Amino acid sequence: MEFRTDPSCYRHWRIAIDGSVATLTMDVDERGGLAAGYELKLNSYDLGVDIELYDVVQRLRFEHPQVRAVVVTSGKDRIFCAGANIRMLALSPHAGKVNFCRFTNETRNSIEDATAHSGQTYVAAVNGTASGGGYELALACEHIMLVDDRSSTVSLPELPLLGVLPGTGGLTRVTDKRHVRRDLADYFATRSEGIGGRRAVQWRLVDEVVPRPRWDELVSERAADFAARSARPSGATGVTLTPLAKTRSADRIAYRFVTAVIDRARGCADITVAGPDRPAPANVAALHEEGAEFWTLEVARELDDLILDLRTNELDTGSWVLRTDGDPRLVIEYDTLLLDNRDDWLANEIVLFLKRTLKRLDVTSRSLIALIEPRSCFAGSLFELVLAADRSYHLAGVFEETDPRAEPATVAAAAMNFGPLPMGNGLTRLQTRFLGDPSALAAVAAVAGEAIAAPEAERLGLVTFAPDDIDWDEEVRIAVEERASFSPDALTGLEANFRFAGPETMETKIFGRLAAWQNWIFNRPNASGPDGALRRYGTGQRAEFDRKRV
Repeated sequence: MEFRTDPSCYRHWRIAIDGSVATLTMDVDERGGLAAGYELKLNSYDLGVDIELYDVVQRLRFEHPQVRAVVVTSGKDRIFCAGANIRMLALSPHAGKVNFCRFTNETRNSIEDATAHSGQTYVAAVNGTASGGGYELALACEHIMLVDDRSSTVSLPELPLLGVLPGTGGLTRVTDKRHVRRDLADYFATRSEGIGGRRAVQWRLVDEVVPRPRWDELVSERAADFAARSARPSGATGVTLTPLAKTRSADRIAYRFVTAVIDRARGCADITVAGPDRPAPANVAALHEEGAEFWTLEVARELDDLILDLRTNELDTGSWVLRTDGDPRLVIEYDTLLLDNRDDWLANEIVLFLKRTLKRLDVTSRSLIALIEPRSCFAGSLFELVLAADRSYHLAGVFEETDPRAEPATVAAAAMNFGPLPMGNGLTRLQTRFLGDPSALAAVAAVAGEAIAAPEAERLGLVTFAPDDIDWDEEVRIAVEERASFSPDALTGLEANFRFAGPETMETKIFGRLAAWQNWIFNRPNASGPDGALRRYGTGQRAEFDRKRV
């Protein structure tokens, strides 16, 4: 599976830009599915459709700074989107269904993030029926307009028709984002035919219904209203997201700054992130000149693509060992340039992209182990990799036999660790690590910007263990081998619970509570068995359910 694409390769989406308003038209090629065995009828989608959507959302933010409102609509007659393709779901292995649901929700999160933080407000122009994931796509938008033609409705029919949950995020978005009353939400999510017209407005399922004769006029008017509220710059020049230089062999994936070597015998991927290879640009104007080659943007894009590649294509690689290589002072230089210019649209977008990439790492069901060795540059934004890891090992001293004159490895917390890169729970990774212990957090803040060696990092709670070179190899070996010996399912549950300590948000509900329920439901015969609802959908046969409630 390949996640890199660009508009010249799109088969399912069209983009049109008119001044400050962009229109994304979903016009799915029925024969453009990623696998054989299904057609993408009724504007339904598979992972390939969503890969294009994810790509265009990022390009709108970076390549079109003048865009302030984005209208999402359909190119089909009287159908907005039928949601995830059922045949595709029925044919997909369990891991395929789970990865698909996770990616679609991350893509919808990126739409919500653009609305909340980038001044690009998304408006759903639902010009026909929107069901299941199709309605969830509309739910990701800030404002939902539904055509009033006496036939178009919105619905979440997964429970009555398919025996599963709505997209793993639909239920949460209805109650937590749209504030639909619980009893009404219950009624709505058990009706396969959906709700339209004024009742959909009264229940807050949509924001307005519009007569078809005035559709184009009012969609344009609403988009212009939202565009007028944005602080996006006018006259700015965008930055082209050039193709990532990526090479992939059987056991190695390499980009300019990120490399992964897959050790199948250990069930492990050794990932190295290189720090900047030159000083930061002198000012924000020079940052603009570097564009997609600016280190932070390039490394975030590479890491983002690698995460998607590994978690989709390397299912048996259960542990990711994270290393860095470079000068920590340069990492801090790049961070400082970005944070000193957060009022610049591009600097802001780069920080937001890094935030979303780290969130993708957080919700990935792989064991994360960080190794802090000489030549590491775990500082500021890259120190987030240590804080994201389930466990970290910081070498005390140096490897005496291989390089006794090396500089001992250090870590450094800096401004990027204290707010700009929150997790899905709304807290920084430091706040999550020291939940309920403000004195520990204050102790770290007191040494912000300092290079901290292993004993002090261990004392401050910034790393898990600090062995010396005599014990290093054995401790690391045991950690990786032990991980490979445990149940992958149990590890996934354990790590997800520990990673998201603290308050629950819409994001943590989607990726934690609802995803866990969906995983279980996807494995149950009532959904995925030969007589289950997913397998029998569209056959004219009624699903056979085991009626026991457990």
